[in-house]
Amino acid sequence: MSKKTNSTWIAVALSVVALFAINWLGGLEFSRIDLTQGRVYTLSDGTKDILKNLDAPVTVRFYLSQSDDSMPLPLKGYARRVEDLLTEFKAASKGKLIIEKLDPQPDSDAEDAAVLDGVQAQSLTGGERFYFGLAVKRGEQKSSISSIVMQRERLLEYDIVRAITRSANTKKPKIGILSSMPVFGSPGFAMMGMPPSPKQTFVSELERDFDVQRISTDVKQINDDLKVLLVVHPKGLSESAEFAIDQFILRGGKVIALLDSYAYFDLVPSQQGMQPGGTASDLEHLTKAWGLSLQGGKMVADMKYMTGQGNRGLPTLLTLNDSAYSASDIATAQLGDTLFAFTGAFSGKPAEGLKQDVLIKSSTYAEMVDNTVAMEQGEKMAKGVKPTGEQYPIAIRLEGKFKTAFPDGAPEIKLDPKDKAKESAGVKPAAQKTTEKPKDPAAAVEAAAPAPEVLKESKSNNSVVLIADSDFINDNVAVQIQEIFGQRVVYPTNGNLAFLQSLVDQFAGDAALVSLRTRQSASHPFTVIKEMETRAQQAYVGKIKALEENLQKTRESLGEMQKNKSPTDNAQILTPEQQAQVDNFKKTAAETRLELKNLRKDLRAESEALQFWAKLINIALVPLLLLVLGFGLYLLRFKRARPQP
Repeated sequence: MSKKTNSTWIAVALSVVALFAINWLGGLEFSRIDLTQGRVYTLSDGTKDILKNLDAPVTVRFYLSQSDDSMPLPLKGYARRVEDLLTEFKAASKGKLIIEKLDPQPDSDAEDAAVLDGVQAQSLTGGERFYFGLAVKRGEQKSSISSIVMQRERLLEYDIVRAITRSANTKKPKIGILSSMPVFGSPGFAMMGMPPSPKQTFVSELERDFDVQRISTDVKQINDDLKVLLVVHPKGLSESAEFAIDQFILRGGKVIALLDSYAYFDLVPSQQGMQPGGTASDLEHLTKAWGLSLQGGKMVADMKYMTGQGNRGLPTLLTLNDSAYSASDIATAQLGDTLFAFTGAFSGKPAEGLKQDVLIKSSTYAEMVDNTVAMEQGEKMAKGVKPTGEQYPIAIRLEGKFKTAFPDGAPEIKLDPKDKAKESAGVKPAAQKTTEKPKDPAAAVEAAAPAPEVLKESKSNNSVVLIADSDFINDNVAVQIQEIFGQRVVYPTNGNLAFLQSLVDQFAGDAALVSLRTRQSASHPFTVIKEMETRAQQAYVGKIKALEENLQKTRESLGEMQKNKSPTDNAQILTPEQQAQVDNFKKTAAETRLELKNLRKDLRAESEALQFWAKLINIALVPLLLLVLGFGLYLLRFKRARPQP
């Protein structure tokens, strides 16, 4: 017994020592097993590449008022997740990233350091102030995230890595934005009922990483120092401006064009003030030369990706998920949900020398419908959609050697009648004066540059991205803006902004940043259920349409019978033939309604059953596997311990 007791105490002592050793080793090296779908708690490859290639030590000062008891528990939990992420950053950097955690209490040195580093105090509803932010320093360069908020958790990894890369960049790459809409903000025009408008969020986000220049819509030449030209709804763009874009591409410039067959957020004046215009835009000369076209006057209606259900379902407002994206392109891989409003689609075959990659497409339950039915929703809209079985390209990437869309050279500048009259009188028109200072500051750089050689073909391969919608990056679709803790906070509600930023990063920034934006969403849509509901809804719509057609035929028959009646007949009394027709219609209508009722019932039952089993598998699978494993080990141990005969 004494030997057994001694062995027991030795085992207990060794267990305690092992426990302390494991905790000590765990403190030296941070590690975590990520079993989530999409590996949402694993650093992106882009993050690992950037941290691994740091050429100098980088210090991250993490400011958190951790001893403040007034901080809400959810916020403390989020702060812990931020700290864990920074620990993973440190481990991936192989010692090049130094993490300093400070607790800025009132009137402390840490609070003074936070202010100097650009970290701002946030306010709780009760008026208490706290600090939650970080600053990155590399040598003399510094970058900061003034306040970390839970609403931007989806972009947390990207925000931190961007701060690290910004601390190393002394000069931002230049990109240009050309748009017929006031994306840079507008002072408004009260006489026309046009209120002031702020700068769009996507512009502000791009300005954090790039030197963003505004390009005039009547541009004649685009400078080569621009890395990327972002064209947003180029409504009424002149041939000379298209020629400038054409030559920019042939010289190696990258272009991302957001075209639109129905730009809902392009506001136009009306008697009721500024109203959604539904205007159209295109780069007709360029897309035609590339073998493509934007289907004018048409938009995608998709029964699978439509937003809302029942009478609130809007097939022209698309909520897209992974099944709509290219899995091989880094800009769309694991992008999460995106929202496209009244989007168009491209048709045609790329010209010789060009290759097309579809980045975003519709489902096979889609059809191109007229813009006149854009706002119709519910059964009225759904019953008119006849899926073609075709997947319509919404966003595409063209790669290869581009040929000019203007083989005859630069188009002639068309003068208005006043300028023509001056020209005939021997007066040089203002449009031809080269010494006149441009009124638009955006045209100053373009006007001062010497005219480059007119090219017929690009010297090397290039890339252009075309998107058949411009509304998807509007603030009303892509973000929410709130006042949180006394500060204006903008955070994304979907992957729209991330998609555009990823494309710009691919063309102009550090390509490693792209994979940071494509983090897997924590919520996963029931795509199988959605597919099943779409099929059932198609059958439902078909029944409704058949019923209405039957009703219309019956009314026409009744009308025909009424015409053939004798004038002496009582108009209120139906003939036996008419009565039989009405009775037959009532019987058919009752049978159809019963079928629809059973269809809805079966749909709900299948959907609820599928959701139940999906939840059961997700919740019970791991415990069940552990139980089976434990029982198996018990049987194996019992078999070994059993004395052999």
